[in-house]
Amino acid sequence: MFERKYTRPINVGGVIIGGLAPIAIQSMNNTDPRDIAGTIRQIEALAEAGCDLTRLAVPDLEAADAFAAIRRRSPLPIVADIHFDYRLALAAIKAGADKIRINPGNIGGPDRVRQVVEAVRERQIPIRVGVNSGSLSREVIDRFGGVNAQSMVASALEAVAMLEAWDFQDVVISIKASDPALTIETYRLLSAKTNYPLHLGVTEAGTRREGAIRSAVGIGTLLAEGIGDTLRVSLTAEPVAEIEAAYSILQALGLRRRGPELISCPTCGRTSVDLIGIAGEVEERLKKIKTPLKVAVMGCAVNGPGEARHADVGIAGGKGEFLIFVHGEIIKKVPEAEAVEALMAEIARLSGV
Repeated sequence: MFERKYTRPINVGGVIIGGLAPIAIQSMNNTDPRDIAGTIRQIEALAEAGCDLTRLAVPDLEAADAFAAIRRRSPLPIVADIHFDYRLALAAIKAGADKIRINPGNIGGPDRVRQVVEAVRERQIPIRVGVNSGSLSREVIDRFGGVNAQSMVASALEAVAMLEAWDFQDVVISIKASDPALTIETYRLLSAKTNYPLHLGVTEAGTRREGAIRSAVGIGTLLAEGIGDTLRVSLTAEPVAEIEAAYSILQALGLRRRGPELISCPTCGRTSVDLIGIAGEVEERLKKIKTPLKVAVMGCAVNGPGEARHADVGIAGGKGEFLIFVHGEIIKKVPEAEAVEALMAEIARLSGV
């Protein structure tokens, strides 16, 4: 297990971020924030997928009014995403936001920052300070010679200082870039300079496949170094895909488990069964299982029960048939056409379904 850095814990609607609590998984709704019913359906789908909290854009006062109705029915804590207009932050706080995401530098002068701080302090909710590589001021870019780790960290800490000036420390910081290497460098520098909890992410990461890879590189590297308290995998895809990718990253590092983990061999010239098709079918059917099991789908005796003995259950292919094994012990042999059903039956038995 990786040694995590201890950070200041904060409470977001009952979800603890920081303080060595489990890494919290977030997403962001992509529904029209004024569509109450549609947004609730999406939040319920996120909750079912294992999301811990979600973020909702509040672009205008109509959306702020809808926010109140959505929050009352939401099974998850909701972060209100605010840009530029401090009045929207105040409205979202009044509407029941569990946290607000702002950049104090772009919502007006000190008096407006003070009003937001007073409102969140009264409601006892935290603020996420969000800084992206594409949103730095010209002044800070010029001061540090471009968009780099130094300019991004300076921008974030200057934004936090505006809140600290009003004696407010219930803060989470995110400081994302679309470049995984820059993201890693920036969070390393920020982590060395602050004890606030950090929200990890590679912004504008891309589509479901490419975005998940880029996020795994950036987020996974930082988590392996003990950096990070919550994360969002930002994908150009339905939000539930972000949760699936997040769990894959966390499970790969042994930081959180939810549902089965599938391992499968890459196939080779020894493979004489449709392993690619079978592995894909098993992967899809495992989405309905909640028990944390390790499931192996292997192509031959070489990569069968021997190399996959650490799996809870698995199958290993031969010529038109598969061996079924549980905890490394072969329990039976079945025809290829029955392999998936036989495997799922053993999974159901082990899961107590």
